[in-house]
Amino acid sequence: MQRKLSEHNRIIAIGDIHGCHRTLLRLLEKTELQTSDQLVFLGDYIDRGPRTKDVIDTLIGLDKHYTCFFLMGNHELMFLEYLDTRDPVSWFYNGGQATLLSYGSNNGLDLPESHIAFMRNCQPYLETEHYFFTHGGLDPELSVKDNLKYYKPEEFCWQRVHMRNSFLESRSYRWEKTLISAHTPVPKPVLLDQLIAIDTGCVYRENPLFGILTAVTLPDRKIIQIDNID
Repeated sequence: MQRKLSEHNRIIAIGDIHGCHRTLLRLLEKTELQTSDQLVFLGDYIDRGPRTKDVIDTLIGLDKHYTCFFLMGNHELMFLEYLDTRDPVSWFYNGGQATLLSYGSNNGLDLPESHIAFMRNCQPYLETEHYFFTHGGLDPELSVKDNLKYYKPEEFCWQRVHMRNSFLESRSYRWEKTLISAHTPVPKPVLLDQLIAIDTGCVYRENPLFGILTAVTLPDRKIIQIDNID
């Protein structure tokens, strides 16, 4: 039976981790997890950072003790496409080699079956009465219903149009729920009535604007952050 996300218990959404395992553990400590909490991971667990294998191990372990939801990121999509096509260009260009190093693998074909299954089972989106969670985003000029009608689910993992300055400034989003997204790095979280964006570029620690892993709790919209320590 598939789990259902409830708005009656605290929701903790976590942005792009990108192999930053130590940072993830520190952030989880800072959230002071309770057994009733629900964790929504917004995707991009792998690539670029040094400890992808440890990140996936930790996420699989968390799922045994807490109510967890794992969304598909564009990096998981690229890795799975690589497994299916054996064409490494896109995945390697976007940090895939760091993932191979973390597993001590030459080609990614010998990764643990449980880790591959974990990525294949990630969901493209998740929604409740008042929230829509996805890695990338939604078309800001369409309702949620029409986004689901006109876009393929995996396209939500790549969407960035809603993060353009014109939309951020006008706040003219036609969806009727609050979108919780990641994917597009921002110096500080975006907290609007209809949009919460929490990718603060954790893996880019050498960039003074980024290098922070961010979580948001709902419904109180509390921001929890930790500097990259990987």
